[in-house]
Amino acid sequence: MPYPLHVAFVWHQHQPLYKSRGNLAETALADLPEQAGDDRYRLPWVRLHGTKDYLDLILVLERFPKLRQTVNLVPSLILQIEDYVAGRAIDPYLALALQPVEQLRPSQKRFVLEHFFDGNHRTLVDPHPRYRELFEQRNDLGIPWCLDNWKPEDFGDLLAWHNLAWIDPLFWDDPQIGGWLKQNKDFSLGDRQQIWAKQREILARIIPKHREMQESGQLEVTTTPYTHPILPLLADTDAGRVALPQMPLPESRFQWAEDIPRHLERAKAMYQERFGRSPRGLWPSEQSVSPAILPDVAAAGFQWLISDEAVLGWTIGHFFHRDGSGNVLEPEYLYQPYRLNTPEGELAIVFRDHRLSDLIGFSYAGMEPQTAANDLVGHLEAIARQLTQRQGGDRTTLEQPWLVTIALDGENCWEYYERDGLPFLEALYRKLSLHPEIELVTVGDYLDRFPVRETLPADQLHSGSWVDGSFSTWIGDPAKNRAWDLLKAARDTLARHPEATEASNPEAWEALYAAEGSDWFWWFGFGHSSNQDAIFDRLFREHLCAIYQALDEPIPPELLEPVDRHEASGDRPPQNFIHPIVDGHGDDQDWNQAGRIAVGGARGTMHQSSPVQRIWYGVDHLHFYLRLDFQTGQQPDEIHLCWYYPDRQAHNSPVPLTHVPDIAPANYRYRHHLGMKLSTQSLWFQESGEGHTWRSRPSRARFAVESCLEVSVPWDDLPVEPDWGIRLAVFVARQGVFSEVLPESEPIAFGVP
Repeated sequence: MPYPLHVAFVWHQHQPLYKSRGNLAETALADLPEQAGDDRYRLPWVRLHGTKDYLDLILVLERFPKLRQTVNLVPSLILQIEDYVAGRAIDPYLALALQPVEQLRPSQKRFVLEHFFDGNHRTLVDPHPRYRELFEQRNDLGIPWCLDNWKPEDFGDLLAWHNLAWIDPLFWDDPQIGGWLKQNKDFSLGDRQQIWAKQREILARIIPKHREMQESGQLEVTTTPYTHPILPLLADTDAGRVALPQMPLPESRFQWAEDIPRHLERAKAMYQERFGRSPRGLWPSEQSVSPAILPDVAAAGFQWLISDEAVLGWTIGHFFHRDGSGNVLEPEYLYQPYRLNTPEGELAIVFRDHRLSDLIGFSYAGMEPQTAANDLVGHLEAIARQLTQRQGGDRTTLEQPWLVTIALDGENCWEYYERDGLPFLEALYRKLSLHPEIELVTVGDYLDRFPVRETLPADQLHSGSWVDGSFSTWIGDPAKNRAWDLLKAARDTLARHPEATEASNPEAWEALYAAEGSDWFWWFGFGHSSNQDAIFDRLFREHLCAIYQALDEPIPPELLEPVDRHEASGDRPPQNFIHPIVDGHGDDQDWNQAGRIAVGGARGTMHQSSPVQRIWYGVDHLHFYLRLDFQTGQQPDEIHLCWYYPDRQAHNSPVPLTHVPDIAPANYRYRHHLGMKLSTQSLWFQESGEGHTWRSRPSRARFAVESCLEVSVPWDDLPVEPDWGIRLAVFVARQGVFSEVLPESEPIAFGVP
């Protein structure tokens, strides 16, 4: 019989425990920078994402009853939502919003100016005239000017808008919310109190609505180990060397596998209390799996779990090649569940399509919503065609069931979409509701209907995560390893107190579970950074301090010092996908996750005279992006970009400029060349041919020059394939005559997503 292509969307809703623990821990850390407001919840993200992302996602789905999806709710998120609903949680941002503005101290006013614009300004600030006015004053005139010139009503409006802007557009038809949006300014303390009451009202609907939709069959709700720990690393930090044999490890090996069933059982018990049934599916934190964790997962009664295609690839020794459109060339490996046999029973495991998940997470926000929806459906149709063709014969339909798993963060990406993703989701769901050959399912539904066909040897399952199939995001860096050593010392101290059971000393165990969460390690060291790194560092150490406090043990002095140095970093590779608006103004928020290289005046005397001060570069699934910041008054005449592809056979030619010195990388041979004359804002694109010649080619590249140069180059201009490596050199010239090459030592290295 013919089958549709089955597609499982799995949305992961997660926040770490922002709750501070214990007065002694607070006293011991009193030397750290003062925090405004209440000392129990350090950050507001559960509350703000709760009013913007968790409820509306499933309410939009409910409008399309033919579609089914899976939502993962992390226990640490559920606990904090419930604290806010019950009035037990007050974070510093909320405490300030509920304070009379006349009572704000100067340090609190500065905190408000620094943090109450946090979020993507294009989608959260700019649509609201008063919020945008305050943002522009802060940015253009500076914080000292605002402190000297703002009136109480300016601070009152900012306190209100920081909360209003995070209320999802789906709720704007609420008369009270609509009235506030129309009011725009002159918000009173009473208004701000009512806004908080509306936030609690929205938060109170989240868990009951998930239960209701699970009972109706449209949702499957899954869970995660209690506080989102990396289970394979709890079992043994040496698991970090499975993917990276040379990885530096912490000084002390962490091996507390007995904590794994504790996290699983607590998650299961919480789920049963709120949903009236046992969970079937498990989203292991960071999609991290290893052979060591499987028996505990099965013993806890879970039936299936999820990981990433990289883990499957490592397990079966197969690299997932993709065509020029990004579609997997061997779809039969990826688009099916697998069986894992453990001593405690059988598990099923599904592996997500990493690229399709990233398109939603990082790239579609920069596209027109209908175009993005069409693109995703087009990829699904291409998968169905490939699977059909690989069946052999002349069959034109799928003769057996297949499952495409798209799984990603269900909260952070929407901040970059128009109206929090509502137009995109509506366009996508309309198309899928009417599509005769695609069926959206929950993972559990699919497993109920179709037996798993293939088995993976459980002892050969790769130990890895969704990030490149390794654990390097959470271990291996000096700061991350230092954090593991601190955790190991605290865990060993707890073990030396057998009288401190979970029943007799819950404070110690709750603090341990919080400290074992993955998020602290994510932010330590190399790889990720935000303007709240120091607060994450502090929270981690407060959780550890609370363990010692609960055991009446002295707090080790090393916990009074930050784990990491929280300073603005210099040169760095790209941190994530970007999709900046190319207008020549260089919005730093657009380029926040880009790679960057300091040039003029920052790298010694060789480039003191360079007109280029800094290079920014990054990618999404559709474009390569470059930004050049110039020294004041030193805009160059021409900029030339030259690319080559290491380990790929192709014609390459010298840079098409005169007076090029015979030194690397100026004397390298390149495959593609984009020339830009800034004064006339003209560009030309060339490809290398035989005999070191250059041939003109059409291009859809764009650039703009105002306060800086911004460039976007579609991947279609560069006939490359996903996972290809690329090297780029930037040449400064005048009327075709070479001036300099940047970077000076070697080309910029990056890859095609």
